[in-house]
Amino acid sequence: MAPATYTQFIRFLQEDLAISAPSIAMAIRHREQDPGPLPMILWQYGLITLEQLDKIYDWLETA
Repeated sequence: MAPATYTQFIRFLQEDLAISAPSIAMAIRHREQDPGPLPMILWQYGLITLEQLDKIYDWLETA
């Protein structure tokens, strides 16, 4: 993901889905230890719902 798109993605998570910055930071830290898609890490740790996961993948398809 390009840096500009990544920034827009993080903004989408915070503004549209109301995911807190600390939750996103925790998921990013876990991703460094156990690489995987950030949306799946957020879901696996209970930081987002399945509905939010669907919205994330819809956003990623159009980004």
